[in-house]
Amino acid sequence: MSALIGSCWVVTDGKAGDESQCIGVAEALNVPFEVRRVAPRAPFTWAMPRGPIDPRERPGAKDSPIAPPFPDLVIGSGRRAVPYLRHVKKASGGKTFTVCLKDPRTGTSAADLIWVPEHDPLRGANVLTSPTAPHRYSTPRLAQLRQTPHSAIDALASPRVAVLVGGDSRHHTFSEDDCGRFVEGLRQMFDHDHAHFMITLSRRTPALLGTAVRAFAEKNGHFLWDGTGGNPLGHLLAKADALVVTADSTNMIGEAAATGKAIHVFHPAGGHSKIDRFLGTLDQLGIIHPFPGPLKTTTYEPQDPTPMIAAAIKKAMSQRAGRGNETYQD
Repeated sequence: MSALIGSCWVVTDGKAGDESQCIGVAEALNVPFEVRRVAPRAPFTWAMPRGPIDPRERPGAKDSPIAPPFPDLVIGSGRRAVPYLRHVKKASGGKTFTVCLKDPRTGTSAADLIWVPEHDPLRGANVLTSPTAPHRYSTPRLAQLRQTPHSAIDALASPRVAVLVGGDSRHHTFSEDDCGRFVEGLRQMFDHDHAHFMITLSRRTPALLGTAVRAFAEKNGHFLWDGTGGNPLGHLLAKADALVVTADSTNMIGEAAATGKAIHVFHPAGGHSKIDRFLGTLDQLGIIHPFPGPLKTTTYEPQDPTPMIAAAIKKAMSQRAGRGNETYQD
């Protein structure tokens, strides 16, 4: 544990992807942390990230998610978390060091340190960038999980392919044709490449796709997590020879890229220029391949910016400590 960081909060509105990124960085710092979830109401949410926090969640309010004593470090992510980072910074008299993961959409003054993916345009002296996002799947953790028995997965013959199925999102919608193409792609990889699949679905997975994938898995003896017990995602990543991931989630693709194994990306209807730029970078690095398509087993350097972000936080906090306490200026 760093002597500079005795306490840490992870602040999000509870979105799994945002929270996982923040926890990954906190774990890389090897510091004790608390998860603090904010739940602002309308109309305050309408003005976020530029507006104030919901006064119902102010530090002195009952059951406030940001009640003092304030920590040495706050790591936040998501539009709704940004005002809370700003508020804690001010309420602590500038003593709390703030970190924002993803573009805060309010400029570089939103936090002491900011990380954004390379495909986002925000740049500044306190802005870090990398092709993929921080996550919880470090190389040592994946190595450990690879050696940890999981009877249902270990029973599958190689090549084992992890299948991470997302779903409808703000930018993508799975049409009936998309659902058919996706399952047909799995069938082709099974028939032609003798792949055996380890499958997880998302809460966003449309019913039509979920039903078709379940039927395919059951008929052909593949592993599909039924949602009970612990989430086996780490085991899937660690034990995969390759992966299939849907393009609606950059987080899922980023976690898949931690493996160093070929990622086959399925594109449902829709898209966004930022996602296109993200995938373009990974394509140039030789990380992704089209799906449906033949199974690839190429490898690359695992992508994990989490240690870099953790090191930058330690360095910035050390430099600030060397300058002495600074008075907060709003």
